[in-house]
Amino acid sequence: MINIGHYIEVAIEWLAEKGAGFFDVWNVYVEGVIDSFQLVLYAIPFYVFISLTALLAWWKSGKGMGLFTLLGLLLVWGMGFWKETMQTLALVLFSTFAALLIGVPLGIWTEKNERCNRIFRPVLDCMRTMPVFVFLIPAVLFFGLGTVPGVLATIVFAMFPVIRFTGLGMRQVPGHVVEAALAFGATPRQLFLKVQLPLAFPTVLTGINQAVMMSLSMVVVSAMISTGGLGEVVLEGITQMKIGLGFEGGIALVILAVILDRITQGIVRKG
Repeated sequence: MINIGHYIEVAIEWLAEKGAGFFDVWNVYVEGVIDSFQLVLYAIPFYVFISLTALLAWWKSGKGMGLFTLLGLLLVWGMGFWKETMQTLALVLFSTFAALLIGVPLGIWTEKNERCNRIFRPVLDCMRTMPVFVFLIPAVLFFGLGTVPGVLATIVFAMFPVIRFTGLGMRQVPGHVVEAALAFGATPRQLFLKVQLPLAFPTVLTGINQAVMMSLSMVVVSAMISTGGLGEVVLEGITQMKIGLGFEGGIALVILAVILDRITQGIVRKG
């Protein structure tokens, strides 16, 4: 019998033991950044946040979405889940931003380097079909329970669509446009910054939309390891058979997901 899991377990345990000091430092640093981000959101009065978000949704997705955002967030506040919603939003935004910092350069690299593309493509396909709970296992072993392992697992999970869509956008740049730019004397740096990247940007924005949605789904799953936010509300409703509480947490999550999805889609369409 081929026991692949045994070798993976040994490798992860070896990393957790040898890199304990490194992981502890990163645990403190990432937790401090996330806490600071959450405190900023907590400091914004709910009526200011709701008004600004509704105006943004109106601007990017139309009057109907602006009204939905206004009423939806007021309902979330009225149900008493405002703090949990801000926790979830902070985790999603931080995870998406970190996934972009890592995923966009990797996506550009896969487009520029064919060997790298051949290596990353099966890895991306494999990780995309991997059950989301698997991402939590090494995160818990390295960082224990809490916010940090959930966020790091979310970053890894949300990074794959960013890599894929960035590479796709770069490959979709028309060849004749590149040839024309080179004919007019564009340097490789000018070709990348002024031709390829602007033309690929709409596709990259689609990857950002996917990353936001995947971050939100993973943040909910990571409530199992005490990440916090609305996911823990739903988890409490399930584990303690509080049906009403579970539905209320689910409604708040749906409202937040629709708002984030429509705003990011509006940014993709209108820029």
